[in-house]
Amino acid sequence: MGKKIYYQDAYINSFTAQVVDQGKDRDGNYYIVLDQTAFYPTGGGQPHDIGTIENIKVLNVEETAGEVRHYLESEVHAESSPVYGVIDWERRFDHMQQHAGQHILSAAFEQIYGYKTIGFHLGNETLTIDLETVNLLESEALKVEELANQIILENRPIETKWVTEDELGNYNLRKETKVKEDIRLVIIPNFDYNGCGGTHPKTTGEVQTIKIINWERQKKKVRVQFVCGNRILKQFHKKNKVLMELTKLLNAPENDMQEVVTRLLENSKAMEKELEQSVETLLHYEAKSLLEKGKSENRIVSGVFQNRTIQELQKIARIIIAEDEETFVLFVSQNEDKLQLVCARGPAENVSMKKVIGNALSIINGKGGGSDAFAQGGGEALISGEQMLQHLLELVQ
Repeated sequence: MGKKIYYQDAYINSFTAQVVDQGKDRDGNYYIVLDQTAFYPTGGGQPHDIGTIENIKVLNVEETAGEVRHYLESEVHAESSPVYGVIDWERRFDHMQQHAGQHILSAAFEQIYGYKTIGFHLGNETLTIDLETVNLLESEALKVEELANQIILENRPIETKWVTEDELGNYNLRKETKVKEDIRLVIIPNFDYNGCGGTHPKTTGEVQTIKIINWERQKKKVRVQFVCGNRILKQFHKKNKVLMELTKLLNAPENDMQEVVTRLLENSKAMEKELEQSVETLLHYEAKSLLEKGKSENRIVSGVFQNRTIQELQKIARIIIAEDEETFVLFVSQNEDKLQLVCARGPAENVSMKKVIGNALSIINGKGGGSDAFAQGGGEALISGEQMLQHLLELVQ
């Protein structure tokens, strides 16, 4: 592990190293391998470091077959050896805070309620752990959060130790280690003992604080979302900015905001209902007007519409055939490069609307369905709406 500087000291953020190998991978991405590195590769739920090598951006770091590859924005000049690497310290320390915070929170859940952590993800803005339980109460989350922050406040040391498989029996591990050699333990004395290959601060105090944001049930587990350290300030700043904007928009103080929003939502629902009723009334008027016109045209109500929804045309057609049992309804709607059709008949007629619309849809590569009394469908606008309506009239007549 001597080649991995991040295991010697996670606080080292710059270093020099000899170039061992460099080239391109199968996808054409430049990479370089060094005889030692402070760049942490993706692993154990923790994302990789970024930074620069010889002022060239390091975009990704991966370990394969014991070799740490640094993927670069461009190639390092062959004569550049030794090379100088610099870690993006803000990102590294953020990962150290979050990863240590995860250890503390997971240990707190297990210590108080016996909820084991069976999954962990460190994202760009928040973290999640998956708990081996089907339910989590708010009172439980608050109690665990309180213990986790007490451990942080006590500023306990966070120690790392390399042990053999035989030595594992000396420690009360929170979970079984996945590796059988080169085993690295991360220890918070008298609180948490866990096998881990990530980077961590030297004390729990550097985590600063932990805040559980939310949780949700997923099949037979509960996923808990939380943040630690500097991320809490960023989250607070973001949420506070939104809150300030809302207080201006709603013209209400923060404490009254819930009541104001509830009232707005209730008013919005009432207005939506009124609007639906108004639309329904207008559709009835439109249907009666079309029916009066259709009575003088062989009892066929027909029309070509622009950008009307098929749902509206279906409603109008149903109103018409309910009013007059001897009426046919043939509607075509042109919607950009689509044609939509509605064909209906009253119960006194016996022409199959399903067959009529099937014939019409075949010439516009369309799909649809329905019954002998009422059918609908749509397809490509290979002919005009007027041409399609004329074709439907011929089929019915």
